Amino acid sequence: MSVPQGAYYDDWLMRAAMAAGRLNLGMTWPNPAVGALVVRETGQGPLILAHAGTARGGRPHAEPRALALAGEAARGATLYVTLEPCSHHGQTPPCIDAIKAAGISRVVAAIEDPDIRVAGRGFAFLRSHGIAVTTGVGTEEARLVHAGHIRRVTAGRPHIMLKLAVSADGKAALAGRRRVAITGEAVRRRVHLMRATHDAVLTGIGTVLSDDPQLTCRLPGMLDRSPVRVVLDSELRLPLASGLVATHETAPLWLIAAEDASSDRETTLTEIGVEVMRVRRRPSGGLDLHEAVHLLAMRGITRLMVEAGPRVASALLEAGLVDEANVFTAPLTLGEDAIDALHGLPLSALDAYLSGTETEMHGPDRLRVLRRP
Repeated sequence: MSVPQGAYYDDWLMRAAMAAGRLNLGMTWPNPAVGALVVRETGQGPLILAHAGTARGGRPHAEPRALALAGEAARGATLYVTLEPCSHHGQTPPCIDAIKAAGISRVVAAIEDPDIRVAGRGFAFLRSHGIAVTTGVGTEEARLVHAGHIRRVTAGRPHIMLKLAVSADGKAALAGRRRVAITGEAVRRRVHLMRATHDAVLTGIGTVLSDDPQLTCRLPGMLDRSPVRVVLDSELRLPLASGLVATHETAPLWLIAAEDASSDRETTLTEIGVEVMRVRRRPSGGLDLHEAVHLLAMRGITRLMVEAGPRVASALLEAGLVDEANVFTAPLTLGEDAIDALHGLPLSALDAYLSGTETEMHGPDRLRVLRRP
């Protein structure tokens, strides 16, 4: 007897589609990391014929990849997809055409695409051609997975995630900005994985000068998943001998400088493969952060991870440019003279902008995740 395909199966299969899309999360920009499943109902329950995610670089999209894998078996089957199929002509034909041509009888989608070029048109096209459409399955998870795409098309900037490593007394470094290992190895592995799932990672020139980071993903076999490295460097002070410059062939290196920064210094940097972009200064002398993140979105960045010092972290927070914070807290204290995790703000200021949603342990260190309400 055929097992009816109800809400339970839809939820379970959508989670599988999410997993397929997550595989290339951070590697598909400027396009979202969509996941798709082609499923046929059998007497023993649903049978997954094919699954795929958006390819690295953003093309091909997940839907035509999955449909191609399923071939003729897709005719009469159901397509599960984490985002509304595109309905506009870009560098590739719209996914709705591929779905119609494959003979899919039903589409189950998590969320509507807020991109004004789609925004319900994909669903309308499918329904007008006799294809049943079910929406709203796995919506909450899809909004998290596609937060970068949603933020870019609705707010003109990436989804911005701030990573902080703090002591139990809310400090980020020893007095004089002296480095100290706050969190343990389990957190370091988690941070490298977080880099792998973001399009770009941003830091400030102060952190570069004091810590000389590389900001690559150095988990075994994952160096090629390193994000674009972005440095807020108003005066173009980046040392040519820095770890960032030494690894610019591993992952792109972009500097955001002030409009009046040295053109000679820009020439020197660009000649060795560093890309320099410029934005206006604020009246205080710092870079215009709204213009900086808008510029990154214009370049295709959808998911931006911030690994910066207390000044940059506070500036982004006060500018309303933090959508999510991952705060790793270690069970050690650094003392009153140590550097606060947020410059000029108590750590509790995070709760004025964001809401705590979940916690987890990584060895002795605790991770607290906060997101916009």
